[in-house]
This record gives sequence, structure tokens and C-alpha cells, in this order.
Amino acid sequence: METKSTNPSEDLQAIREIMERSSKFLSLSGLSGIFAGVCALFGAIIAWFFILDPVLGTYDGSIPGMDGPAFSWTGFFIVVDALLVLGLALAGAVFFSYRKAREAGQKLWTNTTRRLLLHLMIPLITGGIFSVILIFQDRTELVPSVMLIFYGLSLVNAGKFTFSEIHYLGLIEIVLGIIAAVFTDYALFLWTTGFGLMHIVYGSVMYYRYERM
Repeated sequence: METKSTNPSEDLQAIREIMERSSKFLSLSGLSGIFAGVCALFGAIIAWFFILDPVLGTYDGSIPGMDGPAFSWTGFFIVVDALLVLGLALAGAVFFSYRKAREAGQKLWTNTTRRLLLHLMIPLITGGIFSVILIFQDRTELVPSVMLIFYGLSLVNAGKFTFSEIHYLGLIEIVLGIIAAVFTDYALFLWTTGFGLMHIVYGSVMYYRYERM
């Protein structure tokens, strides 16, 4: 004879787990955070040694016939570097999340995934446009701060659709961005901390908490 659970708390917990799986994107892999952090560290190394460093850098901040007080080519190449890091990080997120979803027998592309991406991309695109405006206005010292703040806002905005750790990572990025706006001499270091170190820490926590068996 089949027995049914008579424990209301166990039934309620099961219902909550089912609702969470249907309303949240749980295929996000901690390995994608680690991969994004490593990409950011390499991006920071490139930015320093090939763009900003006056001795080792191969670029002097100007292009013949294209100089102008209202445009900073150094800032432009830094943004290109950051966009490449972002592209690699997103590709890593898709790859590792797809692998995690496949191993769990789940679909990666769902209505929840679409909502998460929408809420993630709106602040992200806005911050990218704002960064370009700052470059054309020769305010490149604020670009790392803007990247951190708007990226943090995008994580906070998307945090309701996935693990809560994303929300707290976003808050940390916002705080680092505000500090970078005040102490612009340390902006690259703070950018590296936010996009590099914090992603590695977050990814490691996520991996050991939800994926490591």
C-alpha cells in the first residue's frame, strides 16, 4: 500500500523548490564566474602593459591626423579591451551554464532566461553608451567607475531571477564603482578587483555551494 507524506513542512518545502525551479534561472554555473574573473585579470594586464604604461606600452595615445581634445584614444582602447573581456565572459557563461543545464536534464533557454537577460542587458547597454559619451568628452578617468556601477546595477536588477549571490555581487560592484569615481588614480585597480577578484571569489563560492559533489 502506497504511503503519503503527512508532514506539512516537507510538502511545503517541496512546493517551494518546484516554484523556485520554475521561476529562477538555476543553471548559472560558478565556473562561469571564475572564467569571467580570469578574463578580467588578463584584460587588466593588457590595459596596463600595452595601453597605459608609458615605458612598456606600445601606444602613445594619439593617431596621426586623428587627434583632438574631445576624444581620448587611450580611453577608446581601454573600452575595446573591456568589451572583449565582457564578450569572453558572456561566452563562458553561456558555455558553462549550458553544460550545467544539460547535466541536470534542464532547458537553458526558457521564459525565465529571457527575463533575466532583459533585466541584465538594459543597465549594461546603458552603461556602455554612457562610457562612450565620457570618452568623447575626454572624461576617461570616470569610465572604470561607470562600468562598475552600471554592471553592478545590472546584476542587482537580474538577481531576482537567479541565485541571491548575484544580487550581493552587484552591490559590491556598485560600491567599488563609487569608490573608483572618488579615487580615480586607483580606478584600474578597483576595476580589476571588481571584475577580476570578485568574480573569482563569487564563482568559487557558487561552485562549492551548488555544484561540487
